[in-house]
Amino acid sequence: MLGEHYYEIEVEWQGDRGTGTSGYRDYGRQHVVRATGKLHDIAGSSDRTFHGDRERWNPEELLLAALGECHMLSYLHVATNHGVVVRSYTDAPTGHMREDGTGGGAFVEVVLRPRIEVADASMLELAAELHAEASAKCFIAASVAFPVRHEPVVTVSGR
Repeated sequence: MLGEHYYEIEVEWQGDRGTGTSGYRDYGRQHVVRATGKLHDIAGSSDRTFHGDRERWNPEELLLAALGECHMLSYLHVATNHGVVVRSYTDAPTGHMREDGTGGGAFVEVVLRPRIEVADASMLELAAELHAEASAKCFIAASVAFPVRHEPVVTVSGR
């Protein structure tokens, strides 16, 4: 049976400096993202390029994080299903966003760079191949309108 899932969050703007949005440079981009039952809020802002606070997460970084997390969780699932024992997984996603000249823009590509350690050399080839299946199972990657590429490196764990 196929399921449907619904998610709810709250976003609260915190950037009123006393005059609201009276001018483009008159308000802060600070905000908080929260959800019922979560222990921690996410302190957000716009990118520094767009007058944001560089110490807070921006939506573009959160999109990269969502894609990286989703792929990782999908990968760990398919690795388990195929008998590949993953000992370590890290990623360093990058994204390319292009402005369109009208004040908007879009991502044109994200590249995930997972670094995976597996338990045994006999798992290396299959471990590398599983990224395609993991990508197909990633809800977030299936929801975006730009390519999400993978440049994995798989090695054998020294443990």
